[in-house]
Order: sequence, then C-alpha cells, then structure tokens
Amino acid sequence: MLTYNSQFQSKLPEIPTSIFSIMSGLATKEDALNLSQGFPNFESDSKLIQLVNKAMVGGKNQYAPMPGIFSLREIIAQKMESLYGISYNPETEITITAGATQAIFTAIAATVKKDDEVIIFKPAYDCYEPTIELFGGKTIAVQLDPEEFSINWQEVKELITYNTKMIIINTPHNPSGRVLSKNDMLQLEALLKNTNILLISDEVYEHIIFDGEKHQSAALFPALTERTFITASFGKTFHNTGWKTGYCIAPAELTKEFRKVHQFNVFSVHHPTQVALAEYLKTPSNYLELGHFYQEKRDLFLSLLKDSRFEFIPSKGTYFQLLNFRNITDESDYDFAIRLTKEQKIAGIPISVFNENKYDSKVLRFCFAKTDETLKKAAEILCNI
Repeated sequence: MLTYNSQFQSKLPEIPTSIFSIMSGLATKEDALNLSQGFPNFESDSKLIQLVNKAMVGGKNQYAPMPGIFSLREIIAQKMESLYGISYNPETEITITAGATQAIFTAIAATVKKDDEVIIFKPAYDCYEPTIELFGGKTIAVQLDPEEFSINWQEVKELITYNTKMIIINTPHNPSGRVLSKNDMLQLEALLKNTNILLISDEVYEHIIFDGEKHQSAALFPALTERTFITASFGKTFHNTGWKTGYCIAPAELTKEFRKVHQFNVFSVHHPTQVALAEYLKTPSNYLELGHFYQEKRDLFLSLLKDSRFEFIPSKGTYFQLLNFRNITDESDYDFAIRLTKEQKIAGIPISVFNENKYDSKVLRFCFAKTDETLKKAAEILCNI
C-alpha cells in the first residue's frame, strides 16, 4: 500500500468547506426549505431548453472554439453597445467561460503575481480571496459599513500602495443586495485614473436590479473600461446555474493574457448551450424583464415578513435579501442559521463568514429566487419565530 507523503504542504491550508456546501447539505439532511445557496427552484424558460436540445440534435456536440462561438460573442457585443454605448470587439475582447467564477479565477490567475496586493470589499463572494492567495497575492480587505454596506472611498485611497495590482468590485452586490451608484463608480474611476491598477467588475446580477435603479457597469466609465475584466453569468441570468456558462469582457491586451490561462484550465465551454444562448439573446426582453420578475418576488417575500421580528432594508438587486435577527436572539449568526435549519426547517446563510475577522452583525441571507409557494412557506416559518 502506498503511503502518503506527510511533508506535502497545502497551498490553501486555511480554506474550510464552503458555507454554501455546509448549509445546502444540512438543508437536505434536515428536509428543510433551502433558501441558502443562490439558485432558483423553478425551471429555466422552456424555449431556451428547446434551443439547447435543438443544438444537440443538430450535431453541435464537439469542441466549441476556445474563446467561444463567434455568434454568441457577437450578440454579447451588440448587447453591450445597446445597454452601455460601448463597442467591444467580439473577436479579441469577449471570451465565453464556464461560469463567472471561472472567469474571475482566470482573470486573477493571468495577472496577479507573488506579493501583488488586491483590494476586495467584505462581505465578499468567497472565491476572491482563495484565488488571490493561490497565485501568491495578498488580499487587502475593506469592510463595508454593516448597515448600509457603503464604501468609504477615502479608506480605499489610503490602502493603495506601490504593490496594489487590482481591485475587485461586485454590483449588484452579493450578499447585501446593494447597488453601486454612479457617484461610487466616479470615485473609483478617479482613484484608478493614471494608475496601472486593474479592476475586476463582477456583474453577474446586472439584470436583476430593482426600484428604478440603473446598473452602473464599469463599461460606462472610460478610465475603468481600459483596465477592467467584466464578468457575467448566464446561469444567474436565465435560471440555470447548473449549466455553468458565463463570459468575460476585457480590452484586447488583457483578453490576450486571459485566454492564455483559459485555454489550459477550461479550453472551451459546452457547445450546444452556446448555440442556444446566441439565439435566445436575440430577444432582449429575455433579460430586460428580469428586474420586474424578481422585484415581484422580493416584494412578495417582504410583504409576508412585515409582521415578523426580523428587520430588513429591501434588497436593491440580486435575488438575495438580508434579514437582521437582533430582536430575536443573541446567538451568533452561524449558530442561529444552524438552529433554524435543524429546528425550524429553513436554511439561510450567515453573513459573518464573508466579513473581515468574521464580524457578526446578526444578519442572515435568504435567496428569494423561489416559487411563490416556497416563499409563502418560508415566510410562514420566519413569522412564527
């Protein structure tokens, strides 16, 4: 029997099991309503599923081109021109990826070297920091205001050093549901202008935005566009997270470096899905009406919780809603989330796991990308606590 070399050193020794895996696994074990992990419990548009099937039957089952099929990259370029008035070259500036997480990983892998500093904002999506570490970078974390989740741009300015290689933003923001304003983006643009600092703009929820707010894409700001990897997710947009299909948009020079890594950790993305999406995106209402669709779900969920003991500020984007439980218990958010799942049969995500030094503001995140029936059951449980 072979013996394991005990001298092996992990490259990510401090990385625990993802909280999403923990809570979804517990929800399954306890037969609880799972409002923890961010996935819809309803089907994608049947038209899109039929288009994938048509592509499979039509023989689109071998490798797609490494950067993605041209027709899909072309329609994405048209979408960016229509929404943000910017022209991206589909040949040299758009790459189809295996979801947005792979796009973020690849952008970091292609650019961050040992001892480079990367500024992120916490609470942050949990793929950012481990990927930075994996390639020898150093994470510089800025804790967002615990109530408003606003950014102190003066603090950010003071953290920028000679070693700052990149900043990562996320808008609409997971987990808070906050949306960066035009003023936020202008302040960021002013900070980065005349520097060599790169930007990853995680925009996976760009079409899930509420109350008349406008998505402030990095593509709208010239001094940001020239240095930015914009990452997006078809899985989040079209209710099919299991398809793991997204894209990355960046200037040609950055895309060239991005593709050097992309070709060796993915090479190409599921071909029939790309063919289907290229056709589906020709109807803009398929994504432009998503804000209204999800706002109705948010409003239903919150209307049912108005008499509960939870406190909340309505989410401005994403399909997540934060609920503050300080009027209910002094337990930590992690302990409360575990107890809710086991005893009340409803699962949410504790926010402290995404915060700097595990700061606990007594808040849980719940996903409202669920059927109305599920949301009503969830609200009934939460109102009885």
